[in-house]
Amino acid sequence: MTVEEFEEFYAQAVARLTGQLYVMTGDLQEAQDVVQEAFVKAWVRRGRLERDGQPEAWIRTVAWRLAVSRWRFRRRSADAWNRGSGAAEHVAPPDPDHVVLVDALRELPAQQRRTLTLHYLCDLTVEQIAGETGLSASTIKTHLVRGRAALAHRLQDPRMEEAPDV
Repeated sequence: MTVEEFEEFYAQAVARLTGQLYVMTGDLQEAQDVVQEAFVKAWVRRGRLERDGQPEAWIRTVAWRLAVSRWRFRRRSADAWNRGSGAAEHVAPPDPDHVVLVDALRELPAQQRRTLTLHYLCDLTVEQIAGETGLSASTIKTHLVRGRAALAHRLQDPRMEEAPDV
């Protein structure tokens, strides 16, 4: 992949990948950071990316792994901080609809959240998701079914349940 081809690929894919990682992680700044870091790693191996045939999938996988590594690091740091005497700073919540969706996604197991994102946001088939994640197609289907059911349950409008049947 030439410099120009890589720049064009970057321009076409960065927003899409950032959006996908945002849904996977629930944190826009984190998504932006890991996608940028993944593109830096891709720059170094851009010649091999073209031969692999799926540079976007490679970057998405690298970004996901970076996000998981960063989460683990922050978790260990937070645990160490909490053992000390530090207190977390209060931040005002965002829009209520956004909070409901993000909370619903965060309640899902990470693999279900990732699978739903790859299927619905990235528009990947079950087989493509299986290839990218290393899980079997039947496991992907199970994650999709369970994730959809869990989101449907969590995102129900309580006003709809109270309305009388006509």
